[in-house]
Amino acid sequence: MPEPQVASLNKPDAALEMTLRPSLFSDFTGQARVKERLEIAVTAASRRGEALDHILLNGPPGLGKTTIANILAKAMNANLKATSGPTIEKASDLAGLLTNLEEGDVLFIDEIHRLQKTIEEYLYPAMEDFKLDIIIDQGPNARSVRLNLPRFTLIGATTRSGLLSAPLLTRFGIRERLDYYSAPDLQKIVLRSAQLLGVQIEADGAREIARRSRGTPRITNNLLRRVRDYAEVRGDGKITVPVADRALAMLEIDENGLDEMDKRILEAIIVKFGGGPVGVNSLAVAVGEEPDTIEEVYEPYLIMEGFMNRTPQGRVATELSYRKLNLPPPGGNQSRLL
Repeated sequence: MPEPQVASLNKPDAALEMTLRPSLFSDFTGQARVKERLEIAVTAASRRGEALDHILLNGPPGLGKTTIANILAKAMNANLKATSGPTIEKASDLAGLLTNLEEGDVLFIDEIHRLQKTIEEYLYPAMEDFKLDIIIDQGPNARSVRLNLPRFTLIGATTRSGLLSAPLLTRFGIRERLDYYSAPDLQKIVLRSAQLLGVQIEADGAREIARRSRGTPRITNNLLRRVRDYAEVRGDGKITVPVADRALAMLEIDENGLDEMDKRILEAIIVKFGGGPVGVNSLAVAVGEEPDTIEEVYEPYLIMEGFMNRTPQGRVATELSYRKLNLPPPGGNQSRLL
């Protein structure tokens, strides 16, 4: 095998993910209405020679928030500086990021809902007036210094916009929600990624991967790489429907896209908690997973597909989840499962 090909196959997943991400709106599949509105905003700002309004991207993980931020920065011919909410621990961290920005730069903050409230307050004048108030010294010698900032664009990404304070939310001129992708859109993504990876794949094989990808492009690309490995080791390197089906079965991903953890969550609600309702913290302990991960990664898809309901009292298994696990619904819970 030639050396460059070996190097390509040995790339870390993170680096490989960057090669699969589209860099232009024309290459970006799905989210048609969001894409149209953002393209209009970019074109209008470019014609006026202004920076984009601050943008908040909301939606479940893996739907393309980071990709869109990169596309927006490139479309504006701007530098992108990326960070995440949990890494900004002190006001000085934020001040360092803001004072190093240049005119028109894009600052991307992932998981912006995890910013500390005290840090948020420093963002208010920075976003609205492009000014930063910092405190120098302590005690009687403390004094406030106001710094002028270049006009920049803040792009925030969040999976839980409800955790953002109202003052911060209102400072985003553009707020967009990304929804789960349709199977046809995911199939296009599979075919595009396969072409970039040099993988032979049939359209039906791509459709099989797409329909089990939980409506999420990141999962689509991850599954494509795993199916590619299976096709190379257990087949002739070409991804067909039977190859994709066997590979996904080996990965314990069923025809609905549910994996082993999804089924553990449903089984815990039904078997350990009598079908619910059960709180997310108790459920997390039962399956050995973090509550935030259940709420942000697993729960939205299970609810969307009708396997679980979320009530004020807690999570409740639906009749569909009983059928999925081949378990008879208890007679006393019939009304709750409807």
